[in-house]
Amino acid sequence: MIFADLPISFEAIVPWALFGAFAALAWWALDLIAAGKPRALERLEELKEPRKRRESPGIRSLKKTDAMTRVLEKASPTLAKPLQPKTEVELGRLKTKLANAGFRSEMAGSVFLGLKFTGLVVGLLLGGGLITSIHGVDQKAMLWSIGLAGFLFYLPDLVVGLLGRSRKQAIFLALPDALDLMVVCVEAGLGLDQAMRKVSDEMKRTYRVLAEEFAIANFQLQMGRPRSEVLHELGARTGVGDLRALAAVLIQADRFGSSVAQALRTQSNSMRIRRRQMAEEKAAKTAVQLIFPLVLFIFPGIFVVLVGPAAITMIREMFPVMGGG
Repeated sequence: MIFADLPISFEAIVPWALFGAFAALAWWALDLIAAGKPRALERLEELKEPRKRRESPGIRSLKKTDAMTRVLEKASPTLAKPLQPKTEVELGRLKTKLANAGFRSEMAGSVFLGLKFTGLVVGLLLGGGLITSIHGVDQKAMLWSIGLAGFLFYLPDLVVGLLGRSRKQAIFLALPDALDLMVVCVEAGLGLDQAMRKVSDEMKRTYRVLAEEFAIANFQLQMGRPRSEVLHELGARTGVGDLRALAAVLIQADRFGSSVAQALRTQSNSMRIRRRQMAEEKAAKTAVQLIFPLVLFIFPGIFVVLVGPAAITMIREMFPVMGGG
């Protein structure tokens, strides 16, 4: 065995790991079963407290979700302690990454790191125990266990990255319409703060993500924060390059006293030119990207249809003549 020289053999750890995993699953199942009350007891409680009759099943499920969220928030600091960032730079990067995905609460970093640590432990204990119990203790089983633990460890990063990419794409697509509406509001006599509030109200249904970001920025302005800090944080929080450029233009216009409407119009025109160039670039790449599906899927069918009859004729006519038949 590989682990024969160790003071504690791996074969002795596997049964205990399996026992702990199945005990945790059994405890969780019993807790779910015990949490649900019989219908008769629920009716008696409704008769004792008539206010519970107004609670719909959706509200009850929401309360259960809130309870699970509170439990997760309480357990997250302990689970996230081994993975806490050591420097302020790493902590700032983590907060920016989570903010780009839409997680802006103070507990978001602890919950994220707690999920990573939980995935690592579950992958090593539960996944490793199941794999070794099925395939035995060998090098292949260890590699599969380490691979499963690594996948569960990086799964929160993958989910957060996908959410951040979708939010950036939504903001990127909504920004031209938002700029046009801001130009109209500013030229109509509204200030920048009122224009942002109007944009967040009008675009709440069509472009929810950008409306939320503008609403947060407007709330921060109402709380008395400087406009330059709010705009800079807006660009950094979203992670969209165009919105960072817009924030920089608005900061410069506010600092030097230039026309905000002209700055917004110039930025809108430059963004539309950039989007047109990106569309032209994608259109130019389409011809090259179509080569692979054409060669792999369409060209073989065309080849069979065009060359097939000629090949059959050659086999029937030429081969017997060449063979002397």
